[in-house]
Order: sequence, then structure tokens, then C-alpha cells
Amino acid sequence: MDHFTLLILAVGLAMDAFAVSICKGLSLPKISWKESAIVGIWFGGFQALMPVIGYLLGNQFEDKITSVDHWIAFLLLGWIGLNMVKESFQKEEEEADCSLQIGAMLILAIATSIDALAVGITFAFLQVDLIFAITMIGVVTLGLSMIGIYVGHLFGARYQHKAELFGGIVLIALGVKILLEHLGVF
Repeated sequence: MDHFTLLILAVGLAMDAFAVSICKGLSLPKISWKESAIVGIWFGGFQALMPVIGYLLGNQFEDKITSVDHWIAFLLLGWIGLNMVKESFQKEEEEADCSLQIGAMLILAIATSIDALAVGITFAFLQVDLIFAITMIGVVTLGLSMIGIYVGHLFGARYQHKAELFGGIVLIALGVKILLEHLGVF
């Protein structure tokens, strides 16, 4: 997987964290670099950790399923992307909670990075520089989460659903790209 594709993947994965960061920004009475850094570190850290766990899990099965690995990557990315697209059209708003305590942030960090776990499984079947990939995913998520705090505080929830829709479309497109490359179309 080339660097540009990894960057696009990182942005797509970061969209859930970005959307939740917007909610956090809405709920905080005032924001500072400290609050935005706390949110960014939690989300970026977990978005970087989960692909490693997924990679380790997927690596155990690599030799058994290499002939269908592109289909697995396509299905996982497509499923995650479709779920994000579906969520972007749901009208119910997420509860805005201003807590930055460990318990609250841990739950949010895990919830927003489950898709990164599935992506890590696909990394085991693809040619991916894992260190570079997780660094890219973590840094992009950290940055977008910090920006999300400010966007939420300044503009409200108007961009939350658009971020989820964009992220879902990106992940679906990457799944299709991986499948088409392995089928020899590209």
C-alpha cells in the first residue's frame, strides 16, 4: 500500500473520532490546547494501537487465507464504510458529554477505533509498512480530533454527519481499489 493510499485511509478512519470531537467541542464551556490535546491523544493513540492488535490477529491466519485476502479487505472496508455512511444519515444526535476523565475518554477511544482494528486485520494480508501506517493513522487522527474540538466549539454539530459520510465513502473506495488491484484491473 503506497503512502498516499495510507494517508487517505488514515483520514477515513479518523472521521469517527473527528465527529465525536465535534460533539466534545460542543459540550465544553471553553476550550484550550490542553483539552484538544487530551482528546487528540486519546483518539490518535487508540487509532494507532488498534491496527497493531488487528495485524497481530490477522497475521496468525495469513498463510491460510492469502488466496482470498483481497476479498476480506474489500468486505471489511466496505462493511465499515457502509456502517459509517448509514450512521451519517441517522437523524438522532449523539449525547454531548464534556467529561475528559479517563473512563469517559477510554470508552470513546475504543468505540471510535473498532474500525481501525478491522483495518489492521487487512494489513496482515497486504504489503504494508506497519510502523509507517500506524504512525500516519495516529498522527492524522490526533490532528483531526484536535481540529474537531475547535470546529464543534465554533460551528456546532453541522459537520458531524458530513464527516461520517466522507469517512465511509473513503473506506468503501479503498476496499474497491484493493479488490480491483488484486483482480488485475489496475
